[in-house]
This record gives sequence, C-alpha cells and structure tokens, in this order.
Amino acid sequence: MTTVLFVCTGNTCRSPMAEALFNDLANKKGLDSVRAVSAGLAAIEGNKATPQAIEVMKRRGIDLSGHRARNVDASLVKEADLILTMTHRHKAILSSMYPEAASKIHVLKEYAQGGSVKGELVDILDPFGQPIEVYESCAHELEESLTKLIERLKA
Repeated sequence: MTTVLFVCTGNTCRSPMAEALFNDLANKKGLDSVRAVSAGLAAIEGNKATPQAIEVMKRRGIDLSGHRARNVDASLVKEADLILTMTHRHKAILSSMYPEAASKIHVLKEYAQGGSVKGELVDILDPFGQPIEVYESCAHELEESLTKLIERLKA
C-alpha cells in the first residue's frame, strides 16, 4: 500500500479536504493500492474540520464530520511514500524539519502537474475564516490537482 500524506497548516481545511477527495477519487478510479492521510504543521490536536470544509465535502457526497486534526510527526513522515504540501512554504518548513525525507516532499500542484506550475501559482491558498465560496474554490482547485495526481500515479 502506497501512502500519500497531505500537509497544510492547521489540518482543518485544505489537507483534510485533499485527503477525503483523494481517497474518493482513487476509489472511483480503481486505484486501490494508494491511500491518503493528512496532518498539519501547527494543528491543534483533535480539532474538527471547519464547518465550511465539512459542507463543501458534503456537497460532493463525502463525509468529513469525523475528521480530527493532528500534527505531522516523524512516524507519519516515515510511513508516507509521498508527502504533498499545500504551499511552497509548507514544503520548505517540512523539508527543514525532516531533511532525511526531503526527496519525497513536494508541493501538490507542482508535483501533480509535473513541475509546470511555479512560483505563487503553485500555492493552494488557505480558506480558513473565509466564506463558503472560498472553500468551494479551494475544493475545486484541489480536485483539479488530485485528478492529475491520480492519473500520474496510475501511469
């Protein structure tokens, strides 16, 4: 089983949405050999996903209500075969925390699109505290990247 770890800041918006969307898309595409998990760089352990994240996932038929935030730790990093961050800053922080894992740490959009996206365009911006429309936009952006990621992993 291949494990993909999605990482954001608080593990209540972007990375849990990425985890849930990835697992749903992988299941629909018959990619049974890969599973996703998520964590945050500054998570408050046990926090629920934000109500907006839960709602935008519900609209897609995905239940995020049971999600609980957790922090990245050495065991998660070691267990992961691929670590995908939401921003280049997350990648830099994680790579400095776990230099031995730097080769498997990438920014999601950059990795999913084969390095064709660079600079500020590579970041998936944090919707925390924003209206549901911002979460919807974030979820759509995640879906686009995750669809490309699954195509890449199936190849």
